[in-house]
Amino acid sequence: MTEPVSMAAAPEARREPVERTDHGVTRVDDYAWLRQVDRPEVLAHLEAERAFYDAATSHLRPLVETLASEMSVRVPVVEPTSAPWRLEAFSYYMLTPTGSEYAQLFRTFDKFEADYATKSEDQAVLSSGFFTSGEKLLDPVELAEGSSYVELGLSLVSPDEKVLAYSVDRTGEEVYELRFRDLDTGEDLRDRLPRTYYGGAWSADSRHFFYTVHDEKYRPCQVWRHELGTPADSDVLVHEEPDAHFELLVRGCRSGDVVVLWSESRDTSEVWVLDAHDPTGSPRNVAPRRKGVVYHAEHAKTADGDVLLVVTNDRAPEFKMVSAPLATPGPEHWREVVAERPDRRLHRVDAFAGHLVLGYREPDSLVLTVVPLDGGEAYDVRPASRYGNLRLDRNEQFAATAVTVAEESWTDPVTWHSVELATGRRHRILTREVPSYNPSDYLTERRSFPSADGTEVPVTLVRRNDVPLDGSAPCLLYGYGAYEVIFEPEFDPALTVLLDRGVVYAHAHVRGGGEGGRRWWEDGRLGAKQHTFDDHIAAARGLAEGLVDRRRIVTRGLSAGGLLQGAVFTQAPELWAGVVAEVPFVDVVNTMCDASVPLTVNEWDEWGDPAQAEEFRWMLAYSPYDNIPPAGGRPPLLVTGALHDPRVMVWEPAKWVAALRATDPGWSPQCLFRCETGAGAHVGPSGRFAHLRYEAEIHAWVLDRFGMAGAVTVPPSAVEG
Repeated sequence: MTEPVSMAAAPEARREPVERTDHGVTRVDDYAWLRQVDRPEVLAHLEAERAFYDAATSHLRPLVETLASEMSVRVPVVEPTSAPWRLEAFSYYMLTPTGSEYAQLFRTFDKFEADYATKSEDQAVLSSGFFTSGEKLLDPVELAEGSSYVELGLSLVSPDEKVLAYSVDRTGEEVYELRFRDLDTGEDLRDRLPRTYYGGAWSADSRHFFYTVHDEKYRPCQVWRHELGTPADSDVLVHEEPDAHFELLVRGCRSGDVVVLWSESRDTSEVWVLDAHDPTGSPRNVAPRRKGVVYHAEHAKTADGDVLLVVTNDRAPEFKMVSAPLATPGPEHWREVVAERPDRRLHRVDAFAGHLVLGYREPDSLVLTVVPLDGGEAYDVRPASRYGNLRLDRNEQFAATAVTVAEESWTDPVTWHSVELATGRRHRILTREVPSYNPSDYLTERRSFPSADGTEVPVTLVRRNDVPLDGSAPCLLYGYGAYEVIFEPEFDPALTVLLDRGVVYAHAHVRGGGEGGRRWWEDGRLGAKQHTFDDHIAAARGLAEGLVDRRRIVTRGLSAGGLLQGAVFTQAPELWAGVVAEVPFVDVVNTMCDASVPLTVNEWDEWGDPAQAEEFRWMLAYSPYDNIPPAGGRPPLLVTGALHDPRVMVWEPAKWVAALRATDPGWSPQCLFRCETGAGAHVGPSGRFAHLRYEAEIHAWVLDRFGMAGAVTVPPSAVEG
């Protein structure tokens, strides 16, 4: 590990002790004052932390520039970021042009389907020429209005293809302004709705738009209806969710006939349907909520008429599918059409005029099952790579006879195929080009290691062909483990700069995530949360037994994965050459005790409600802020945070860093807090090159922990195919 040329003293936060007693346990919070982010002294402290980080990593700036350059080389000059999707008159696609940070939305009259007959399965249907024929509809750069951050929340074209509904956030706070653009003139309408959230749906007549609004705690709790050409204050509240445990969302069905509203907590949901042809009508309830029962609905047209297809865990832990008449969708009319399979987690159903596409998760990868509505035989569509990611892409036409799927892996750039629904035959539409890159230079495999209770924990390993698993290579270990979330493999040019320096990348599929189905999540939440941490520690120990260099393992995770990093930093500090905790949820007990903190109440079903003595003790046992490790033996720590982050408040990492520094002054300079005090989101900067530069900073720090700050990339020619 190299050392900085000079380093100022690490910032010290003053102590203002606040005492609190819960369930007979008294805790003293020395840094509660950092929650008051509107106080000038708090902002000054955060800015001092950022200045210290910048000074402490100044010796890595040449490496950051090198890494960012290498990553950028593997980003195409002109980058299609989607395959085209068809509505009726037009095809639409996303394209990032030369030098731009952001993908732009285009449309064209061209129909790429017409080329199928002249192409073999290995020939790409689309050439780059297709992407020069379109009319630009939306450019995020033009929406930034001087901000360094811009993010689109939604972009939905009306059924008549005359108006684009889109929303934009310029701070990273996930507060979106909803606008409407006339696609004939390219001009925005006067209609502007200043505070909206994700999700939306058009009425069938293209005159009304349904959208969600979140409250001051960032919980989407209302669905409103806007009529084009009318002022925002005349919008109509369609439905409201009063229970703070639940979030309320809205979407349109592909058929164009039904709008779906649904409320969901972590383990319970409720659905309403609305006739898209009668937008001023009232939504109808599908089934009253029952604690622990999750269900989602999709509209389909079958030989029996209009039905709702319901994917649910009602007496089916890994989910089944039932159907019911659209006119009478209640549970008393539910008829099972796809039974639960314990080896497969059923996630969703997509309905088309003649077929259904079911999305399953198996332990190794996603699987799509195509089911003909005429009673024909179903078949599976699988990724070419055993550990690849196959997903249904954007498919808007209900009458489609073919669907677009996207496939990629850690080492294979995304390829889009069109799958003929009747036959399963694939046509390659497009493969994303990655300059100076050969996928055959890399390997992906999976190992498993026993956790503390004997459960086998899968770990995916990615490396270059010439990097042995003999205990000599450094390893970056990633983990998350919450909300039944699965980080499906995605090709990332940022990862290649580590692989080309001989680093093994490992992803631990710990409990709390969804890799092992619903049961895998259930066994890693609430009172079983310690399993998440045990699994990650087991993965590291298993890798250290002769596969990677036990002295050079760095662990990384974000948000709930940042909590994971905080826990393993405390519980097994001897394992790590460094820990990267990005926007970490580390002040678990204090945050869960405070219902005024954004998103807290609907998190109780994931972590526990500290008003309950048993649940309070669950969280207190692992909360990193409440379990500061003793001085000595701590690994170097890199923490990130963002002032405008609405998901993990910036004071959580700020308080944790302050407490860690105060309890081990000698180690303090090895604790860095990269705080984003300007515009910036939960997952970092927006824009493709800005985000790569952020990754370059993280990777430079990781390489420094490995003693490889001067390591050069391996030329692609160094490895024979």
